[in-house]
Amino acid sequence: MMNPRFVKRVAVGIIFSFLLFFLVSAKSHAATTLMSYRNQKISWNNCSDGFQCGTFRVPVDYSHITADHFTLRVIRRPTSNTLRIGTLIVNPGGPGASAMEYAAAATSIVSKAIYEKFDILGFDERGVGQSEPIRCLTDREEDAMLGGDGTVNSTSQLAAVIASAKSFAASCAKAAGSRLGHYSTLESAKDMELLRIILGEKSLYFLGKSYGTYLGTIYAALYPKSVGRMVLDGAMDPQESVRNQALYQAKGFEIALDAYLKANRDFTKQTIDNFLAKLRKRPMAAGKGRFLTESFAITGIASALYDNSTGWPDLATALNEVIKRNNPSPLLALSDNYYQRDSNGRYTNNQNDIAEIISCLDFVDNRSAETMYADRANFAKVAPTFGPYLAFSSLVCEYWRAKPQVLSNYSALASSPPVLIIGVTRDPATPYRWAESLHADFSRSTLLTYDGDGHTGHNRGNACIDSTVDAYLLTGALPKGGSGKKKCSA
Repeated sequence: MMNPRFVKRVAVGIIFSFLLFFLVSAKSHAATTLMSYRNQKISWNNCSDGFQCGTFRVPVDYSHITADHFTLRVIRRPTSNTLRIGTLIVNPGGPGASAMEYAAAATSIVSKAIYEKFDILGFDERGVGQSEPIRCLTDREEDAMLGGDGTVNSTSQLAAVIASAKSFAASCAKAAGSRLGHYSTLESAKDMELLRIILGEKSLYFLGKSYGTYLGTIYAALYPKSVGRMVLDGAMDPQESVRNQALYQAKGFEIALDAYLKANRDFTKQTIDNFLAKLRKRPMAAGKGRFLTESFAITGIASALYDNSTGWPDLATALNEVIKRNNPSPLLALSDNYYQRDSNGRYTNNQNDIAEIISCLDFVDNRSAETMYADRANFAKVAPTFGPYLAFSSLVCEYWRAKPQVLSNYSALASSPPVLIIGVTRDPATPYRWAESLHADFSRSTLLTYDGDGHTGHNRGNACIDSTVDAYLLTGALPKGGSGKKKCSA
């Protein structure tokens, strides 16, 4: 499972006001069969310049379909081009990011050539954003959980993080009730197929980034004959163990930090590690009753490593302020921005809670807290800065009160139509090796490699990457050569 604290969830920071108040219902009677869900018609309503909004219903439990349903909200930017190709469904990652917010920035997330030929569409998954969002904690409780102990070096600290994990699991069970086990990516992939049918699209065109690649992969494994053109950028390996996902992600962030320090020589790795060790013993007062804890500092540093063009300069400022001037505000601001916490202490969406909920349902992890504790030295050896923090990233799932809903067989990926997979060689959040593994799973795929820094490759200013994506989405053409691979340099 991707660690919810480190995976980039929101690719676009602008929140459009129309997402907050439109109330449109799908025209459908209470559905009790899968066919009745498929026969829905979305009533589209103009909700902003050039955008339409609507809702559609999905069954809470596909294995036992009743009238109990989730109402999912959807937004699209339709094209009027007579040469329209179809609907491109987009997902920015997460788990927990709003695909509606992402699609609402359609003219920024894809090229003009793409949004002129496709309807650009995003739907918030069950429990996410505008689709019956679930919150487990109050804002104050969120602060306490996210700012709590990140590293565990004693049995007393272990007991504390276990207590916190149990408390969070109990809070989510109370908030979700009988729906607790039905926020999985497996079910969201089924929701996406239902949406394709409702839209009347013959094939699914999809652009997924980070966690969005996992959603796309699950969809392709379930419905290989429905796959149209699919771009999976910042790929996840769906068959990697939870333990190794955390370990390789820790290594990815460590490599990214090393690359940053090589380019910005104000501090050494040892200076940063010493600073974090001090925070572990005594958090730094940041005013207004707030403190920069080790966990907030680690998150602030990690969030800045996602983008070397904007994040690295922000990190340089934050580290200089906190280490040289004892001013924790810029580093704490990086953490707050990542967690979507505003200056009034309010979390503006539910991405932190729903990320944990989805993650605990997506993978089976049989490790105990004691096993994680014994394994922490291996994490620290591989990634001295981030390893100790990520060693316990899935602890809450040990106490989850619902069984995971996982796909056990990915063999259908071999029969999927050709897809385009993008991997970045020094991607901190989704290590390059995962793109290689996914390329092997999709036997007819092309692996497009971006030799550079940062998270994901598309729409970051590299003409080689962007032109390859455009050509594939517009024509289905993949790079020639027969090797199934293409490399682009920074």
